[in-house]
Amino acid sequence: MAEDGAVVDQDFLITRRDQYKQVFPSLEFIGWYTVAERPTARHIALHEQFTPYSSTPLLLVLQPSTVFAASADSSGQSLPLKAYEPTLEIRDRKSRSVFIEAPYSVETGEAERIAVDWTAKGGSGGTSLESHLQTQRAAVKMLHDRILLLVKYVADVVAGDATKDHATLRALSALIASLPASESTEFREEFDTEYEDVQLTAYLATLTKSANLLNDLVDKHVVLTSSRDDRPSMGVRRRGMMGRPTDFDRFH
Repeated sequence: MAEDGAVVDQDFLITRRDQYKQVFPSLEFIGWYTVAERPTARHIALHEQFTPYSSTPLLLVLQPSTVFAASADSSGQSLPLKAYEPTLEIRDRKSRSVFIEAPYSVETGEAERIAVDWTAKGGSGGTSLESHLQTQRAAVKMLHDRILLLVKYVADVVAGDATKDHATLRALSALIASLPASESTEFREEFDTEYEDVQLTAYLATLTKSANLLNDLVDKHVVLTSSRDDRPSMGVRRRGMMGRPTDFDRFH
């Protein structure tokens, strides 16, 4: 049990390990991962619970924050993660468990590179439109969050809950004064024009896709009907053999 009471579900871990061994018998348990800024005493306590499955399990720490991602890039790594291995440190005649950073390299196969390239180009469409739109959405969301932060700061200043910073308020006033008037006639006309162009483009894309699906359906129908018309029927052969139509021929 860890110092904060965190306990690894051993039954679930054993069950999941056995399931993986059935599918991938050549793989072995080598460590575990977590999301944190750096290893702490809590991770050491949790790490000891994985030792029955590996003599020296590794700890992979995912660092999603931009600060640690930047430090990882400066140290030559391209991914915001670090690997650690446990070791004993003797200090003041006392031993304790600590983590030391372990070097690693990322190896990819041909299939993984194809999948990454396919994802980077926007999926099955073969374009980067989806990634471009996601980038724009992230930028708009960030701008929205910053605006909410500024609005909250001004509201707190008015309510007396925040310290009044004249330089910041002057900068906000200058920024607001530099923005175009959103209620002017020219702005509304230009906005409506761009909005209608975007909607028209979306409708044209949907119409083009529907037309392509309809063309494919028509082509398949033509191929199917032509193959049926070219195939001789059993009734014609029977009339040639017997000299007169039968009930089977009338039915067909």
